Amino acid sequence: MQPTFASDNYAGAHPEVLAALADVGAGHARAYGADPWTTRLGEVVQRHFGQQALAYPVFNGTGANVVSLMSMLPRWGAVITSRYAHIENDENAAPERVGGLKLLTVDTPDGKLTPERIDEQAWGWGDQHRAQPLAVSLTQSTELGTVYTPDEIRAITTHCHERGMRVHMDGARIANAAAALGSSLREITTDVGVDVLSFGGTKNGLVLGEAVVVLDPDAVDGVDYIRKMTMQLSSKMRFVSAQLLAILDGDLWLRSAARANAMARRLRSRLDLMIEEGQAPELSFSQPTESNGLFAVLPRAAADRVREQFAFYDWDAARGEVRWMCAFDTTEEDVDTFAEAIGRELRAEHDA
Repeated sequence: MQPTFASDNYAGAHPEVLAALADVGAGHARAYGADPWTTRLGEVVQRHFGQQALAYPVFNGTGANVVSLMSMLPRWGAVITSRYAHIENDENAAPERVGGLKLLTVDTPDGKLTPERIDEQAWGWGDQHRAQPLAVSLTQSTELGTVYTPDEIRAITTHCHERGMRVHMDGARIANAAAALGSSLREITTDVGVDVLSFGGTKNGLVLGEAVVVLDPDAVDGVDYIRKMTMQLSSKMRFVSAQLLAILDGDLWLRSAARANAMARRLRSRLDLMIEEGQAPELSFSQPTESNGLFAVLPRAAADRVREQFAFYDWDAARGEVRWMCAFDTTEEDVDTFAEAIGRELRAEHDA
C-alpha cells in the first residue's frame, strides 16, 4: 500500500508489538486483568508516572476518555475543553450520550487551553440551572499539532485546582509531545498536576489499546465499574496489556514517536524551502509544526490532485486547510516523494 499522510491511525502495528502479541498468544491465563502481563503493566506505569498511578487498559481512545471523565464527575458535572477537542468533534458525542456529561467549549486558535480561556466557561458554581464546571480536559499534543510545555500545563492545573476543578489529559499523542519536549511522561503529567490521563497506544504502533492512567486516586470514583458498564473491559486483557508493555517497558514509545516527529519536521523543512525558492506557490502553514502533524493551506484543485496519489484529510475545506500526519513507519523517501508531489501540483495550478 502506498504511503499516506492522512492519520497515524493508518499505520500498521510495530513489529515489536506484534512480537509481544505472539508471545502471549498460547496457553491459558486468568481473565479480566488478573493475568501477569496486566500486573506487570501496572508496575511499569508506576515507574513512568509515580507509585500512586493506577492503570486501566481499555480498547480505544474514545473509551479511555469516556471512562476517565465519567469517573471524575458527578451526574451534574460539566467538562471545559477546546472547541477542537476530540471529545467534542470526533467521538459522536460519546461523553454526552454515554457518559451523560455536558461539554463546555472555548475557542483555542492554536488548540491550547489557558487559564484565561478556561475562565470563559468556569463560572456558575452553585447555580442549579447550569451544569457545574468541575473538570477541564486538555489534549497533548493538541488536535492542531501544538504542544503544551510543562509550565503551561502547571498553570492550568493550578488554576483549576484552586477553583475545585480536576484536570484530565487526552494523551492520544502524549508520546509525540514528550518526544518533542525532550521530557519524560511524568514531567508533563504527574509532576505538573494532571489528575487523570488517557494514554494513547494505537497512534503509536499498537494494533488496539489505550489505558486510563489515574494519577491522583482521589480524583476518581468507580473506575472499575464504569469501565465494565461502558463495554471497555476486555476479558482477554493480556492481549491489550502485552501491547502496552511492548512500548512502555523499554523505549519503544519514545523511538516511535520521535520518528514520527522527525518525519514531520523533515516535511515542513522541505516545504518551507520550496516556498522560499518559489517552488510551492500559494502554500502556507496555519500552525507551527511541533509534533507529528502539519496544517497547511493550499488551492483545493492542487490538493485534490495530490490526494489522488497520497491520502490525507481536509481540516477546514472552506479555507483550503488540510492536515498531513506522519507516523512511526513514515520514511524519508515517503516524505521526499510527497513534498515533490505537492510542489509539482502547486506549480501546475499556478501556471494553468
